[in-house]
Amino acid sequence: MLQTNPSSPDTLGADLRALRKSRGLTLMDMADGLGRSVGWLSQVERDLSEPSISDLREIAALLSVPISMLFRHEAAPAHEAGYVVRQGTRRPMGSHTAGLVEELLSPDLTDDFEMVHSTFEPHSDIGAAVTRPTQEVGYLISGRLDLEIGGKLFHIHPGDSFRIKGEPFRWMNPYDAPAVAVWVIAPPVY
Repeated sequence: MLQTNPSSPDTLGADLRALRKSRGLTLMDMADGLGRSVGWLSQVERDLSEPSISDLREIAALLSVPISMLFRHEAAPAHEAGYVVRQGTRRPMGSHTAGLVEELLSPDLTDDFEMVHSTFEPHSDIGAAVTRPTQEVGYLISGRLDLEIGGKLFHIHPGDSFRIKGEPFRWMNPYDAPAVAVWVIAPPVY
């Protein structure tokens, strides 16, 4: 779970810092939300202290991410770390609600954007529209997906791409096959 190279962006601390900043939280905001000191949180973000499992649960809840996102599933070989993400080592993201499974394609969470592999299960629907202060671009690899962006309905097919710029949107997969997309989001939201 905890990497030992504090200079590497591929550490738990770097991920927590990136997640905190992407939500507009200061160290004080997050420390207050966790009931911990700023010093403790600063040490965790600099990989000088390792949080307990219960700390990780509270951090994940505060940041609205699954706790599994805070664990390393398989470390990349040293020469690939920070550069390559192998198919079997993607980190799960999001809440896995409404039939959406997301995995991080980016090597870590420290970039100005995130790239996500999204699988929309058959007959799934996000429900209510969401609006995020982001620019998002997606590319549908397989299946079909319906998108409502800014009140307009679009039927997306394999090979189609789309953009969402801070507008309310919702997705629906009313079809019998999963829809698989690559989604780029800036700034990161996970």
